[in-house]
Amino acid sequence: MNDELIDDFGRRVRYVRISVTDRCDFRCVYCMSEEMTFLPRAQVLTLEELALVARAFTEMGVEKIRLTGGEPLVRRDIDHLVDEIGALPGLRDFAMTTNGASLRKFAPRLREAGLERLNISLDSLDPERFRRLTRTGELAKVIDGIRAAREAGFERIKLNAVILKGRNDDEVVDLVDFARREGVDISFIEEMPLGDVSDHSRAETFCSSDEVQALIEQRHALLPTTETTLGPSRYFRMPDSETRVGFISPHSHNFCSTCNRVRVTVEGRLLLCLGNEHSVDLRAVLRRHPGDIDALKDAIVKAMPLKPERHHFTTDGDVQVVRFMNMTGG
Repeated sequence: MNDELIDDFGRRVRYVRISVTDRCDFRCVYCMSEEMTFLPRAQVLTLEELALVARAFTEMGVEKIRLTGGEPLVRRDIDHLVDEIGALPGLRDFAMTTNGASLRKFAPRLREAGLERLNISLDSLDPERFRRLTRTGELAKVIDGIRAAREAGFERIKLNAVILKGRNDDEVVDLVDFARREGVDISFIEEMPLGDVSDHSRAETFCSSDEVQALIEQRHALLPTTETTLGPSRYFRMPDSETRVGFISPHSHNFCSTCNRVRVTVEGRLLLCLGNEHSVDLRAVLRRHPGDIDALKDAIVKAMPLKPERHHFTTDGDVQVVRFMNMTGG
């Protein structure tokens, strides 16, 4: 069997994002509706199945795994899964995306288990606005979680901020300054048209990476770099700080030509593209052939031709993909 995953456009898959839960203790306005219906337990991959998926990908040349949700830290025994994945040979980068609210409790254990990097969502530094954007979140817990992660010795911590015009675009520079003070990186993300949100009009709130960059450059010079974490961020440095500023721009700076990523949802669907519904049901394979890693690898290899050349997001508020971000894997 070919031990590398190469799609029909010559792109090698080196990075897989694995969702461990669709549940979250926040209800962020761009990620899910206020009243969510979550998956029954039987439809969710077990920790053993998730570990086998991770092992299969690393044995076929994947170098980076990121655990996502929902919120990964609400998954019971998540630290045991981190133990298993952290021990996989060939894995060069092991990361997690989290809302940060539980890191005071979990950060030391996750670092000990082999997790190397954290992305922490932070869209506002104003407690009331933060509560409105997350519907349930407490800003103080997230900031404390960021500091707990630093104390635990994570190699790099990155903040992720989704910028919505008229909602939090006035905080862009403040967020950069906060990242500088805390000694962490920050990426600004254009909102993606996933799921039919009722909270706001995406056409009205869309804020491009170029607009965000212009706001930052009113205070800080940004110097482009060629640094990469195998993900879609374009990174910039500031002359007087170690903090990196990244931009994830699915609309304005399409990154499809270099896409090296696939996603596995918590239901076990292998998504070949964030912006398309092309997928393969790995859960069916896992449960038809329990513990059979070769059957799993075969299904993954056969899925590669489904990876499209590009996505076709628009900024007019049209919902091109009906699943919410929490169903996709953050």
